[in-house]
Amino acid sequence: MAVPKRKMSRSNTRARRSQWKTTATVLSTCPRCNAPTRPHQACASCGAYKGRLYAEAIRSELQD
Repeated sequence: MAVPKRKMSRSNTRARRSQWKTTATVLSTCPRCNAPTRPHQACASCGAYKGRLYAEAIRSELQD
């Protein structure tokens, strides 16, 4: 296993870690209710995905 010979300086460490950026979540609109949803997942507001309605995705406070 490779082991570094010298201690890496703070500037080199921080320059390397500056590339660890996160990307913003991509949102698309639900074709059924036009709510913003993440792609390839059931809609959180209506529970629709690919033309089907999934009961697990419907929130309990909407059913009361």
